[in-house]
Amino acid sequence: MSGYLFGEEHVRRYLETDGEVGYRWRNDAPILILTTTGRKSGEPRLRPLIFGEDDGRYVVVASQGGKPTHPDWYLNLTAHPDVHVQIKGDRFPARARTAEGEERERLWRQMAQIWPPYDDYQQKTERRIPVVVLDPER
Repeated sequence: MSGYLFGEEHVRRYLETDGEVGYRWRNDAPILILTTTGRKSGEPRLRPLIFGEDDGRYVVVASQGGKPTHPDWYLNLTAHPDVHVQIKGDRFPARARTAEGEERERLWRQMAQIWPPYDDYQQKTERRIPVVVLDPER
């Protein structure tokens, strides 16, 4: 049932249920809620994102379905890299950074196993889709 949630409704149901509704999406991909600070507004912006794990860190992909521009949440975290993450009922601050080089390639392959359409998205756009590492600050 949670596979059909999208955007604000997905965030609302996830927050209401500590991820009981909305943690798994479509093909069973795990979802976290990323809170960034709006680069123009300064307001919190919440987004449900597919994620992976890598040695105690979390990984998300700024694909925007292969659109030609980066998603707003990615632009926000490049301006304000201190973010908040919620995974199920676990909430914590994290520091975001864009993976580069071999790390980016390795994490891209990992994320494409979790959500295979990422490879298709990259083919649809000329931009290099960013892979973002969220380092928890606990």
